[in-house]
Amino acid sequence: MDVKTRTELEAAAFRRLVDHLRERTDVQNLDLMNLAGFCRNCLSRWYREEAAKQGIEIPDPKAREIVYGMPYDEWKAKHQKEASPEQKKQFDKTMAEQKHKHG
Repeated sequence: MDVKTRTELEAAAFRRLVDHLRERTDVQNLDLMNLAGFCRNCLSRWYREEAAKQGIEIPDPKAREIVYGMPYDEWKAKHQKEASPEQKKQFDKTMAEQKHKHG
């Protein structure tokens, strides 16, 4: 597979992932972090960091809007729920494991 085709396929897969996350507003970022070690905010940060490597500066709110499909504060008001004590405990455990793995 040539580089152009690979890049196009990766871009298409990214767009599908973003579309899927936009549709699944029932899945909280905390759930994603606890299960997969990343969330929508991570994805928007990765997008912003990769843009910076290309000399393109994208402010964090704009990067989040690209992933969320709306301003982050609007998404939070519409879809974010209060975390349960169990979710918070699992989050702390997940973050400690991530820190241990990645220094």
